[in-house]
Amino acid sequence: MAYYVNRTMFKHLVGNEQVKQTFRRLIAKRRVPNSLLFAGDEGVGKRSFAVELIRSLLCKDTTEGDACGVCPACRRAGTFQLPKPDDKDAFKKVIFSDHPDVGMVVAQNRNIAVDAIRHLESEANFRPYEAESRFFIIDDADKMNDSAANALLKTLEEPPAGSHIFLITSRADSLLPTIRSRCQVVRFAPVETTEIERFLIDDRAFTPDEARLAARLSRGSIGRAVSINVEQVRKLRERMLLAVANSLETHDRAGLLRISEEMNDAKNKEFFEESIDILTSLLHDIWSIRVSRDPSRTVNADLADRLSSLAESSSSQDIPDWLGSIQEMRENFAVNINRKIATDALFTSMSA
Repeated sequence: MAYYVNRTMFKHLVGNEQVKQTFRRLIAKRRVPNSLLFAGDEGVGKRSFAVELIRSLLCKDTTEGDACGVCPACRRAGTFQLPKPDDKDAFKKVIFSDHPDVGMVVAQNRNIAVDAIRHLESEANFRPYEAESRFFIIDDADKMNDSAANALLKTLEEPPAGSHIFLITSRADSLLPTIRSRCQVVRFAPVETTEIERFLIDDRAFTPDEARLAARLSRGSIGRAVSINVEQVRKLRERMLLAVANSLETHDRAGLLRISEEMNDAKNKEFFEESIDILTSLLHDIWSIRVSRDPSRTVNADLADRLSSLAESSSSQDIPDWLGSIQEMRENFAVNINRKIATDALFTSMSA
């Protein structure tokens, strides 16, 4: 499976302008730290920024800190052939890009193998083949177990002068404090909705209406926005809006349980979590309208009139209670609670 970062040059990456400026200053001074921790929400572009930083340090024709994106070093550095998910042995090694001095460690089945970190330690001590330094990305670094984390710690304590290690994580707090303390942290913020909207229209051929909805649902994540199937979202949203109406207006418990049945049907299994996310966004919007009387700030702004009507039907405690129940249900999923029973219980409480 190929992985290729084709968004060349920092100026083409969406959002986090402050991070871009920081990287450009470090590149200009040739003072990029040996260990960096890229921390921020899932899908905000951390991996793409890491690859672009590497490109800018490899490129022989940079302009104001930006890589050219077309020279052999730029193109090879961002091209990885990732192994098949069932190829266990391949995940026990650093996966090198088409450039021999750029490698990446990737998790398999939610775990980063200690063997891969030990291989990184070995490779980091080799002299560069072509470049002035070697570069290693640890993707989803929070997926290291204790053995892998301790193996990495040994490398971070005595970093090889000719190597750079970049950790990517959306859960920085789950990393060992000793690892965090040995890295310079680069924090990534959610991308502004308007920037995501513009990107979807200009680069992904979304219509303005599709881009507006996807950008608002993305919660600041470019990755999430790109993956949203707007047509599917609208179908799921229609069902979740009916569930809210059944709760607030008609108190139709039977109707709610039918929706629960549909959500948990085998053919809809893959959309269950997305449905819960959409239900949550609708409830947040209704609560926001009730409190602020300003429907323009909602995620589902195209449904402003309907949501305003539902806000009028809600009590001061309905929505906070339901949102709390949804959060509790999500936490219970971590211990393998039955989804159908949990959804039935949620909708029954919402119909009371």
